[in-house]
Amino acid sequence: MSNPVREKFVEHMKFHCLTKETQRGYISGVRCLAKHYNQSPEKISDDQVREYFRHLLLERKLEWSSCKTYLSGITYFYRHICNREVDDRFGLPPRPRGQKLPAVLSMEEVSRLLNSIDNLKHRVLLKTIYSAGLRVSEAIRLKPEHIESDPSRMVIRVEQGKGRKDRYTVLSRQLLGELRAYWQEYLPKYWLFPGQKPGTHITSVSVSMILYDAKKKSVSQRSAACIH
Repeated sequence: MSNPVREKFVEHMKFHCLTKETQRGYISGVRCLAKHYNQSPEKISDDQVREYFRHLLLERKLEWSSCKTYLSGITYFYRHICNREVDDRFGLPPRPRGQKLPAVLSMEEVSRLLNSIDNLKHRVLLKTIYSAGLRVSEAIRLKPEHIESDPSRMVIRVEQGKGRKDRYTVLSRQLLGELRAYWQEYLPKYWLFPGQKPGTHITSVSVSMILYDAKKKSVSQRSAACIH
C-alpha cells in the first residue's frame, strides 16, 4: 500500500471515529493481503480476495474470528478508499455454530510451542499470555509499570480488561525473569510490547500470526524428532 493511499485510509477512519485498535487491525488486514500477492491492494481482484480467505481458513487454519477481522478491514478499504462495490463476505462462511470445546494443550505442548519461537519479544509476549492467563487484548496493552515485581505483591495490573474493570493477575518468578531479560534487551518505554510504528503497541492480528507460525514450527520440530 503506497503512503498516499495509507494516509487516505487512516484519515478516513479517523474522521469516522474508528478506534486506534480498529484502525491498526484494518491496516494490518489490508497489508497482509497485499503481502500475500506481492501486489498493491488496489489492483487485487475480488476473486483473488476470495482465494485469500480460502487460504487463511483451509491452509493456514486461521480462526474464524481472525479471518473476520481481516474481512472487515479489507471490505472497508475497498468500499471507502477505492470506491469499489465488493462482496460482503468474500466467500468467508458464517461463524461456526458448533459447541465443540477448544483443544487444551498439555504442559509439554505449550512448552514446545513457546520454545520454538526464536524472537525474544514474541516468545515473552506469548509466555506472558499463557503464564498470567491474559487475553490477547489485555497483553498487547500492557505497560512496563503494570509489572509489579515487589516480592510482597508479584502481580500484573490489567487496565481496562473485559468488562472495562481493572484487575490483577499473578506474576510468577519465572515469568518475571523472562520479562527482565526482555526489558534489558528491548528497553520498551510506553508500551511493554510496542508495535512497528513508534508510539503503538503490537496488534492482535500480529499476535495471531505469531501464534500460527509458532504452532506450525513446533509441529514441524515434533515431526522431525519422531523421524530421527
